[in-house]
Amino acid sequence: MAPTLDAIPPLSTGRRGRPRHRPDKLHADKAYDARIRRQECRARGIVPRIARKGVESSEKLGRHRWVVERTHAWFNRFRRLPVRYERRHDIYEAFTTLAASLITLNQIRRFC
Repeated sequence: MAPTLDAIPPLSTGRRGRPRHRPDKLHADKAYDARIRRQECRARGIVPRIARKGVESSEKLGRHRWVVERTHAWFNRFRRLPVRYERRHDIYEAFTTLAASLITLNQIRRFC
């Protein structure tokens, strides 16, 4: 987790001055529930909001996780995307853009 936190690009806060390099808070699920993970966050000035193991309540943390999982499932319907067969990045990006366009079109048709 530490290399990932260090690799976060500068955040645009809309305020003047040097951009902030780290977020204020980090929301994580139960897989990251360890004392060392919380210490890594605090050492970088980030408030850890990590769900505790053994606590089954989903009232606060993780209640919107299904949106991300659903979106990954939509992209996984396109067989070329989950396993990357293309060597060239531009072709893979084109397939990803096409998949996103088709997903958006299907959602527009569904709600309109």
